[in-house]
Amino acid sequence: MEKKWDSLAVETIALTKTYKGKAAVNHLNLQVREGTIYGFIGRNGAGKSTTLKMLCGLAKPVSGEIRLFGKPVSDPLVARRIGCLIESAGLYPKMTARQNMLMKAKCMGLSDEKSVDRILDRTGLSNTGSKQTKLFSMGMKQRLGIALALLGNPDLLILDEPINGLDPEGVREIRQLIFSLNEEGKTFLISSHILGELSKISTHYGIIKDGNLVEQVSKQELERSCADYYQIEVDDVKRALPLIEEHIDNIRTEVQDNRTIRIYGLAEGAMLNQILVENRIQVYASGFHHMDLEEYFLARMDNSHSDDSQSVKKGNGKNV
Repeated sequence: MEKKWDSLAVETIALTKTYKGKAAVNHLNLQVREGTIYGFIGRNGAGKSTTLKMLCGLAKPVSGEIRLFGKPVSDPLVARRIGCLIESAGLYPKMTARQNMLMKAKCMGLSDEKSVDRILDRTGLSNTGSKQTKLFSMGMKQRLGIALALLGNPDLLILDEPINGLDPEGVREIRQLIFSLNEEGKTFLISSHILGELSKISTHYGIIKDGNLVEQVSKQELERSCADYYQIEVDDVKRALPLIEEHIDNIRTEVQDNRTIRIYGLAEGAMLNQILVENRIQVYASGFHHMDLEEYFLARMDNSHSDDSQSVKKGNGKNV
C-alpha cells in the first residue's frame, strides 16, 4: 500500500530562473511530500542544479515562490531544517574531515563534537584521521559533503549527485544511509544521472526537461506504467489488431506505430505468432520487454508518449 503524507516539505509555485534572457527553470511547480525520497531526473542542463540552488538559497529566482515545510525559504527557522550538497562540497583542502566538520558546526552555532563524530562514522569517514581533504578521492569528498549536510540534524536533505565518484561499495553504503535516515523521518530531494541507482531508493520522481517539469510520479505509478509487455512488429497492424483481440482474452493492447503493437497481460507469445502467420500476416520481430526507469525517462524526454499515439484497450486494463 502506498504511503500517504499530509504535508509538503517542498513546494514551488511557478518558480522561474533566467540567465541572459533564457529560462533555465520555467514556471516550475514541484511538490515533495514529507517523509519521501524524491528522485529529480533530467539531462545535463535541464535545470536540476539551478532548481536545487534556489531551494537552498544559493540562487535567487526571477519570479515564483518557494515554500519549505509550508514557510517561505527566506524564513531563518526553515534554513535550520535543511541540509544541502550542491554539485560539490566546499571544503578546506588543508583540513581533515573532522576539522572541516567542526568548522562548519561552529559557523552553525553547534558545539557537540560527539555529534560530529557520529556523523563521520555513519558516512564512513571516521578512520580518515589526519589526512587532509586535498588528498581525498572524489568519492571521499562526496561522503564528506553528505556528512556536512547532516550537521544540525536537518529534516530535509537536498543532494545534487550525491553518489558521483563513489565506488560500488560506497554507493551501497550511501544507499543504506539514505534508507536509514528516511526511516527516521527525514525527507530527501536527490538529483542523479545514475538512474539505475536512483530507482533503487526513490519513492517518488520528478522529470525536468529544458527547465519545464514533464511529470511527477510515485514509484507505484511508475511500476504500473512500466509493466511487462509483449511487443510484436507486423506488416499490417490494421489486420493484426482485430485478430489478436478476437483470439486472446484479458489483454490490453497499444499501437505504437504503423507496424508495432504492445500487448499487456500476455503469458506467452508462441500461439499469437502462429495465429498471425496462419492469417498471412508477416511477423518481423516479437518478444517480451520490461520498461525500466531509464527507458521510461528516455521515452518522456523524447516525447514518445504524445497525444497522437494510438492506444487501444481490451478488458479492464487502463491505458498507460
